Amino acid sequence: MTNYPAHDPNAPRATDAPVASPDAPLLWILMPKVLTARARALAGERGRGARFSVLAVVGLLFWGIIFGLLYKLLSYFKGVPEIGELLAGKLLGLMLVSFFSLLLLSNVITALSSFFLAKDLDLLVSAPVDWLRVYAAKLTETTIFSSWMVVLMAIPMFTAYGIVYGGGWGFGPFVALVLVPFLVIPSVLGSATTLLLVNIFPARRTRDILSVIAVLTAGGIILLFRLVRPEKLARPEGFRSLVDFIAVLRGPTSPLLPSEWVQKAVMGFLGHTTDVLALYMLWTTAAAFVVLGALLHRSLYAAGFSKAQESAERWAHAGLLHRLGMRLLAPVGTLKRELVMKELRLFFRDTTQWSQLILLAVLVIVYVFNIKYLPLKGEGITFFLVNVVPFLNLVLAGFVLASIAARFIFPAVSLEGRTLWLLRSSPLAMRDLLWAKFWVGTLPLLTLALGIVGITDYLLQVSAFMFLVSVFTITFMTFAIAGLAIGFGTMFPQFETENAAQIPTSFGGLLFMMASVCVIGGTIILEARPVYGYLAARAFHQESHPLEMVLGFGAAMLLCVASTVVPISMALRRLEDTEHG
Repeated sequence: MTNYPAHDPNAPRATDAPVASPDAPLLWILMPKVLTARARALAGERGRGARFSVLAVVGLLFWGIIFGLLYKLLSYFKGVPEIGELLAGKLLGLMLVSFFSLLLLSNVITALSSFFLAKDLDLLVSAPVDWLRVYAAKLTETTIFSSWMVVLMAIPMFTAYGIVYGGGWGFGPFVALVLVPFLVIPSVLGSATTLLLVNIFPARRTRDILSVIAVLTAGGIILLFRLVRPEKLARPEGFRSLVDFIAVLRGPTSPLLPSEWVQKAVMGFLGHTTDVLALYMLWTTAAAFVVLGALLHRSLYAAGFSKAQESAERWAHAGLLHRLGMRLLAPVGTLKRELVMKELRLFFRDTTQWSQLILLAVLVIVYVFNIKYLPLKGEGITFFLVNVVPFLNLVLAGFVLASIAARFIFPAVSLEGRTLWLLRSSPLAMRDLLWAKFWVGTLPLLTLALGIVGITDYLLQVSAFMFLVSVFTITFMTFAIAGLAIGFGTMFPQFETENAAQIPTSFGGLLFMMASVCVIGGTIILEARPVYGYLAARAFHQESHPLEMVLGFGAAMLLCVASTVVPISMALRRLEDTEHG
């Protein structure tokens, strides 16, 4: 060991400690997220094994339903000469367009949190880390958080295509090869859109840009869906000849969209031909987008990040709606009234919550608009078909309600955050808190559900019987979906979340969506037999069986009631165990 004299200029100084290199590997920046996820997965929390078992069972059931339906449909398409493979390709294109629109919506919302509101940004931006590494890390984080649910939904879909059309062992790696750029492109678009809006908007209204994001994304979804024009394929008689119909099937639906390139590449592989152009377009477009996004990030991110850190001014005052709410809720008592008013104030105070009502309204309009154009009039359309389609429409309406509940009801307990301990330490009963959140979320959802069913049934001109069945079913399904949302949202809370929009994409959000799909499917299956019996009796002059209707509708009602009460009871037990633990 070398001894240096005091005040020797050659002696090493304390400030000469190693400094992190600006070119630190990307994995070092992502490692805290990886370690946090691994710690949560390995935590010895009580009941974790049971929850994972339930998730595995529900997940496999969900995958099985999707795979079974697609397998039967694709097997039928394969047996149709000439146009069967073309129909399968168009179906794949429709599903991929839906995935692409979901990815756009998810990425523009997630990018705001990962690039501007994440808790690690203060340390990361001030650290000696190259700007390109920061962009790559946050883009990777945004892509993973926004895309994992779409990937899980795509697994049974591509599995069905691979088995029916004999994709072989190389089909899985090939699908991964085309999915990577398909996921990266909307991630870069969403990140760039958020970056531009953060720089355009005033600094103290950073979170308010979500309302603009919702409108822009809604417009994009409408454009994507209308570009596909699926109603043309439902009416082949509208074409002058079979040749024109086949020409439409062979032609590209939306040649400039990545979903079309993925569809061509996958169907080409299944047809034992490689569409090199589709692969080239996917990867070169993704690479070009990443480069352009990085250049935009380098130019605007510093200014946008600085603006995003400024706080907003909030003024609290009692308006007309507040006074009206206080009067309407006066009969329920002071405690429950204040609980309900608290939930309403929290909802409208958070821009990230109420601004997405714009998107919700647009999506509902698109849904009703496309129901209007269903080909249910003309030659060959029978009374039986006209009334069966509205019954199957309940499945789509249930999916819409489940997605809305996942966004607005599921995060209700998580949004309490660290202030939940104040409610637990107060004389307030947890039962009152959960049921207040349930009713605040359920009543607007029920109003929306009845509106959707009423308008679509009017447009489809259904019989009185089907109208009553639709109202009965959608009412009980709404209560069931809301109960599942409150229950799973309490059992799988995300108190540390940085954005309410990320909560539905969590582990519990996935479990809630799969449980909702099972309840919706179970309700429709239980009611299918009595509905079919009644419609067959009317259409073919047969006898209907009242006992069959009582048993079918009664079992569906019991399923919905159990799906409402049981999850909330389990959630209440979870809160009480946490309180005493």
